[in-house]
Amino acid sequence: MKRTMAEVVAARKGEMSPGRTFVEACAARGLEAAVEFDVTITDSLTSSRRKPRYPARNMLKVVDLSRDPRRFYWHESPPAPGDARVDEAESRRELASRFHKSPIPELLPTTAWVQVPPGLWEDTETFESFINYRLIVRLGTAENHTIIRGQGGLLSIPGIARMTSSGPFSSTVLAACNEVEQMPVDYYRFMGQGRLMDDVERNGVFIVRTRLVDPGTAIVGDFGHGAQLFDAGRSVIRFADPPPGTFAEPGIALMAQIHERVVVNLPTNFFVVSL
Repeated sequence: MKRTMAEVVAARKGEMSPGRTFVEACAARGLEAAVEFDVTITDSLTSSRRKPRYPARNMLKVVDLSRDPRRFYWHESPPAPGDARVDEAESRRELASRFHKSPIPELLPTTAWVQVPPGLWEDTETFESFINYRLIVRLGTAENHTIIRGQGGLLSIPGIARMTSSGPFSSTVLAACNEVEQMPVDYYRFMGQGRLMDDVERNGVFIVRTRLVDPGTAIVGDFGHGAQLFDAGRSVIRFADPPPGTFAEPGIALMAQIHERVVVNLPTNFFVVSL
């Protein structure tokens, strides 16, 4: 049974944070410390913001391949030119879709780096906070980049249409909602007459705010059923030498890394809209 958010938060309060785990490893091994986790640590912390910014992974169905191994995923595509007519596809366009099977793609590393001020590890509480709320928060931002803009991210996946005209609707967001849900046109035509984001949130649309979507645009789609995030279910935090160009000056560096890959099952249910 899926737990409520309150139950998840309560359970996490009783768990040792990734930062605390690494602090203890650092106390034992110094700058040789490295900790491997059997979870994806971007999913290990809850936001303390009064107005939380949800990560992109929260929109997707996450498949932990370490616990739920798979070989393939399914996906659909719109009919090709010249395909035979399918009965009733005019009113239910999905009936004409083609079905496909593809192997699970290679999971890609997502990495974040921070420089550790000398001696910070001597204050264990502050060092734990630094890892949890700088390193892992940066890893969350890097993960947003992976999901949205990176290699294989949503913005690079073929078949996701661009929408610049709102048609009969008050905004392109509502026009895209209508395309995704295939609601009667009048339903979304009468939304958005006041405050658009309030309207769509009251309608049950989950909104993620991120600077990784270009200004003046939004990605609208069926994230719950139309896409998946394949996740290795493992993470690492360790001291390491960063690649050239990572920092402006030399110093002690700490890295965190996870492995994941987003796939889209229903590309016709996603749109990049101009606001």
